[in-house]
Amino acid sequence: MDGLNEYRTARVAELLEDFRTLQYYIAAVSCDPADMDDYYTEGWAALRQCAIDGQHILNCGADITVPRATGGPEEQAKAELKQVLLDAYARRHEGQKIYLRQAACQRWIELRNQILQGGRPHAGNEAMLRACDQQLRAELVDITDEYVYSELQTSDLSMGRWTAEDPSLRAVQRWVRTRRC
Repeated sequence: MDGLNEYRTARVAELLEDFRTLQYYIAAVSCDPADMDDYYTEGWAALRQCAIDGQHILNCGADITVPRATGGPEEQAKAELKQVLLDAYARRHEGQKIYLRQAACQRWIELRNQILQGGRPHAGNEAMLRACDQQLRAELVDITDEYVYSELQTSDLSMGRWTAEDPSLRAVQRWVRTRRC
Protein backbone atom coordinates (compact mmCIF):
# COMPACT_ATOMS: atom_id res chain seq x y z
CA MET A 1 0.00 0.00 0.00
CA ASP A 2 1.70 3.18 -1.20
CA GLY A 3 -0.99 5.75 -0.29
CA LEU A 4 -1.08 7.28 -3.78
CA ASN A 5 -4.53 6.14 -4.91
CA GLU A 6 -5.97 9.55 -4.11
CA TYR A 7 -3.43 11.12 -6.50
CA ARG A 8 -4.15 8.48 -9.13
CA THR A 9 -7.87 9.15 -8.87
CA ALA A 10 -7.37 12.91 -9.20
CA ARG A 11 -5.06 12.40 -12.20
CA VAL A 12 -7.62 10.22 -13.97
CA ALA A 13 -10.27 12.89 -13.35
CA GLU A 14 -8.00 15.58 -14.85
CA LEU A 15 -7.26 13.47 -17.92
CA LEU A 16 -10.92 12.63 -18.48
CA GLU A 17 -11.88 16.29 -18.17
CA ASP A 18 -9.18 17.25 -20.68
CA PHE A 19 -10.44 14.52 -23.04
CA ARG A 20 -14.04 15.68 -22.64
CA THR A 21 -13.03 19.24 -23.50
CA LEU A 22 -11.07 18.06 -26.54
CA GLN A 23 -14.03 15.99 -27.72
CA TYR A 24 -16.26 19.05 -27.45
CA TYR A 25 -13.85 21.10 -29.59
CA ILE A 26 -13.39 18.30 -32.11
CA ALA A 27 -17.14 17.79 -32.51
CA ALA A 28 -17.78 21.53 -32.89
CA VAL A 29 -15.77 21.86 -36.11
CA SER A 30 -17.77 21.85 -39.32
CA CYS A 31 -16.49 19.38 -41.90
CA ASP A 32 -18.49 20.58 -44.88
CA PRO A 33 -17.27 23.45 -47.05
CA ALA A 34 -19.63 26.24 -48.06
CA ASP A 35 -18.91 25.40 -51.70
CA MET A 36 -19.33 21.68 -52.30
CA ASP A 37 -16.81 21.89 -55.18
CA ASP A 38 -14.22 22.07 -52.39
CA TYR A 39 -15.45 18.87 -50.71
CA TYR A 40 -12.59 16.68 -51.97
CA THR A 41 -9.80 19.21 -51.52
CA GLU A 42 -6.95 18.17 -49.28
CA GLY A 43 -7.81 20.23 -46.22
CA TRP A 44 -11.50 19.38 -46.16
CA ALA A 45 -10.74 15.67 -46.60
CA ALA A 46 -8.27 15.83 -43.69
CA LEU A 47 -10.83 17.69 -41.57
CA ARG A 48 -13.43 14.97 -42.18
CA GLN A 49 -10.85 12.33 -41.22
CA CYS A 50 -10.30 14.20 -37.95
CA ALA A 51 -14.03 13.99 -37.21
CA ILE A 52 -14.00 10.24 -37.95
CA ASP A 53 -10.93 9.74 -35.74
CA GLY A 54 -12.52 11.77 -32.95
CA GLN A 55 -15.66 9.64 -33.05
CA HIS A 56 -13.57 6.46 -33.09
CA ILE A 57 -11.53 7.38 -30.01
CA LEU A 58 -14.75 8.27 -28.20
CA ASN A 59 -16.45 5.00 -29.15
CA CYS A 60 -13.63 2.51 -28.61
CA GLY A 61 -14.08 0.51 -25.46
CA ALA A 62 -11.91 0.70 -22.43
CA ASP A 63 -9.59 -2.18 -21.66
CA ILE A 64 -11.13 -3.61 -18.52
CA THR A 65 -8.69 -6.49 -18.13
CA VAL A 66 -6.85 -5.70 -14.93
CA PRO A 67 -4.47 -8.26 -13.43
CA ARG A 68 -5.38 -9.51 -9.97
CA ALA A 69 -3.11 -7.75 -7.52
CA THR A 70 -1.84 -9.35 -4.37
CA GLY A 71 -1.93 -7.39 -1.16
CA GLY A 72 -5.58 -6.68 -0.64
CA PRO A 73 -8.18 -4.19 -1.82
CA GLU A 74 -5.84 -1.18 -1.78
CA GLU A 75 -3.39 -2.90 -4.14
CA GLN A 76 -6.25 -4.04 -6.40
CA ALA A 77 -7.54 -0.45 -6.52
CA LYS A 78 -4.02 0.69 -7.42
CA ALA A 79 -3.85 -1.80 -10.32
CA GLU A 80 -7.28 -0.72 -11.56
CA LEU A 81 -6.44 2.98 -11.31
CA LYS A 82 -3.21 2.46 -13.26
CA GLN A 83 -5.17 0.73 -16.03
CA VAL A 84 -7.77 3.54 -16.12
CA LEU A 85 -4.95 6.09 -16.05
CA LEU A 86 -3.43 4.57 -19.19
CA ASP A 87 -6.81 4.54 -20.94
CA ALA A 88 -7.58 8.16 -20.05
CA TYR A 89 -4.04 9.33 -20.87
CA ALA A 90 -4.04 7.64 -24.28
CA ARG A 91 -7.49 9.01 -25.15
CA ARG A 92 -6.38 12.52 -24.24
CA HIS A 93 -3.22 12.05 -26.30
CA GLU A 94 -5.21 10.97 -29.36
CA GLY A 95 -7.73 13.76 -28.80
CA GLN A 96 -4.97 16.36 -28.66
CA LYS A 97 -3.43 14.97 -31.84
CA ILE A 98 -6.78 15.21 -33.64
CA TYR A 99 -7.34 18.72 -32.27
CA LEU A 100 -3.95 19.88 -33.57
CA ARG A 101 -4.66 18.34 -36.98
CA GLN A 102 -8.00 20.15 -37.09
CA ALA A 103 -6.31 23.43 -36.23
CA ALA A 104 -3.88 22.93 -39.14
CA CYS A 105 -6.82 22.25 -41.46
CA GLN A 106 -8.61 25.36 -40.23
CA ARG A 107 -5.51 27.45 -40.94
CA TRP A 108 -5.47 25.89 -44.43
CA ILE A 109 -9.12 26.90 -44.93
CA GLU A 110 -8.39 30.49 -43.86
CA LEU A 111 -5.35 30.76 -46.11
CA ARG A 112 -7.19 29.18 -49.04
CA ASN A 113 -10.08 31.63 -48.57
CA GLN A 114 -7.62 34.54 -48.54
CA ILE A 115 -6.10 33.30 -51.77
CA LEU A 116 -9.46 32.73 -53.47
CA GLN A 117 -11.02 35.97 -52.15
CA GLY A 118 -14.51 34.61 -52.79
CA GLY A 119 -13.63 33.31 -56.25
CA ARG A 120 -12.74 29.91 -57.59
CA PRO A 121 -9.38 28.30 -58.35
CA HIS A 122 -7.87 29.36 -61.68
CA ALA A 123 -4.48 29.44 -63.39
CA GLY A 124 -3.61 32.75 -61.70
CA ASN A 125 -3.90 31.38 -58.16
CA GLU A 126 -2.89 27.77 -58.83
CA ALA A 127 0.67 28.15 -57.53
CA MET A 128 -0.50 29.83 -54.31
CA LEU A 129 -3.10 27.11 -53.73
CA ARG A 130 -0.47 24.42 -54.31
CA ALA A 131 1.80 26.13 -51.77
CA CYS A 132 -1.13 26.27 -49.35
CA ASP A 133 -1.63 22.51 -49.76
CA GLN A 134 2.10 21.87 -49.25
CA GLN A 135 2.03 23.95 -46.06
CA LEU A 136 -0.88 21.86 -44.75
CA ARG A 137 0.94 18.61 -45.51
CA ALA A 138 4.06 19.88 -43.73
CA GLU A 139 2.05 20.90 -40.65
CA LEU A 140 0.26 17.55 -40.52
CA VAL A 141 3.56 15.65 -40.78
CA ASP A 142 4.91 17.65 -37.82
CA ILE A 143 2.06 16.49 -35.55
CA THR A 144 3.79 13.35 -34.37
CA ASP A 145 3.13 11.24 -31.29
CA GLU A 146 6.43 12.46 -29.87
CA TYR A 147 5.45 16.11 -30.36
CA VAL A 148 1.99 15.65 -28.82
CA TYR A 149 3.34 13.65 -25.88
CA SER A 150 6.00 16.26 -25.14
CA GLU A 151 3.53 19.15 -25.48
CA LEU A 152 1.05 17.54 -23.08
CA GLN A 153 3.78 16.64 -20.62
CA THR A 154 5.06 20.21 -20.59
CA SER A 155 1.52 21.54 -20.14
CA ASP A 156 0.78 19.16 -17.26
CA LEU A 157 4.01 20.10 -15.48
CA SER A 158 3.38 23.82 -15.93
CA MET A 159 -0.06 23.36 -14.32
CA GLY A 160 1.52 21.56 -11.38
CA ARG A 161 -0.28 18.30 -12.06
CA TRP A 162 0.83 15.02 -10.50
CA THR A 163 2.54 13.13 -13.34
CA ALA A 164 4.67 10.62 -11.44
CA GLU A 165 2.91 7.58 -12.91
CA ASP A 166 1.96 8.89 -16.34
CA PRO A 167 2.40 6.20 -18.97
CA SER A 168 5.31 6.29 -21.38
CA LEU A 169 4.87 7.28 -25.00
CA ARG A 170 5.49 3.65 -25.94
CA ALA A 171 2.59 2.53 -23.68
CA VAL A 172 0.31 5.17 -25.24
CA GLN A 173 1.25 4.05 -28.75
CA ARG A 174 0.63 0.42 -27.79
CA TRP A 175 -2.83 1.37 -26.43
CA VAL A 176 -3.65 3.21 -29.67
CA ARG A 177 -2.49 0.31 -31.85
CA THR A 178 -4.73 -2.12 -30.02
CA ARG A 179 -7.76 0.08 -30.77
CA ARG A 180 -7.34 0.36 -34.52
CA CYS A 181 -10.20 -1.14 -36.47
